[in-house]
Amino acid sequence: MGIGCTESGNKETNSQTPAAPSTPSAANVTSAVTPVETKTTQVEKKTYEEPMSSSAKVIYLHHSTGGVIWDGGVDTTIANYNTNHGTNYSITQTEFPKSSPYGWNNYPYDYWNIWVNNAGTSAYMEEPTLEMLTQTYDVIVWKHCFPVSSIAADTGSPDITSSVKSEENYKLQYNALKAKMHEFPNKRFIIWTGSALVESETNAAEAGRARDFANWVKTTWDEPGDNIYVWDFRDLETGGGLYLLPENAASTSNSHPNSNFAASVAPLIGQRIIDVIEGRGDN
Repeated sequence: MGIGCTESGNKETNSQTPAAPSTPSAANVTSAVTPVETKTTQVEKKTYEEPMSSSAKVIYLHHSTGGVIWDGGVDTTIANYNTNHGTNYSITQTEFPKSSPYGWNNYPYDYWNIWVNNAGTSAYMEEPTLEMLTQTYDVIVWKHCFPVSSIAADTGSPDITSSVKSEENYKLQYNALKAKMHEFPNKRFIIWTGSALVESETNAAEAGRARDFANWVKTTWDEPGDNIYVWDFRDLETGGGLYLLPENAASTSNSHPNSNFAASVAPLIGQRIIDVIEGRGDN
């Protein structure tokens, strides 16, 4: 499966060293200021109910958890749909960010750091910015690996520039990312709720904060009618509970999903992508 979410397969410490991106290879199916949230206009909202091009291009950004789900048959779902419906959607998968030079971190801070803090037409530490990705792709799918659920208690002093994993920092970073994605109204974005941890690798307080953040993403951060869509991966993993269910995990001490679970949910993210392309993302 390549590099894991951590070298041991277990959870990380609650700190990160910034690292960086590279331009994805195309493959056919095959400042701590709180940012102001932007709202889409009614005219913009109407456009997202319309289908995109029948040859829409999708980029699927992931680390090891997303890689396991990909291997469950995401590209096969898209290919089969193309065959049955006469479409020509293509999907490319790539690790983002890479282990070097940026570092193997794909948490809210890192997306904010690469796409907002270092936005522009040039790569940041070899990682593509949204200005670059949107030149090639119509739909951008992004996610976090399971250490995102190792959430520390809030301090009351949120800092958008901090890599500390806390709800207060995540919310600032997500609001800035939402404003950034709204700058590309002709593109669509799909975000997974955070991957969960098995019970042995977390505790009830951490897991509760992770579930609370996922619920905030779904019910508060996400806006019906804009160009951003959520896929509730966490709920599928946990069955609505606090922890990655043992039957869905690689083991009781390893928070990667297993191959059986991947095979069951890969068609769901594949269909989610298709629905977003075809204007059914809010349905």
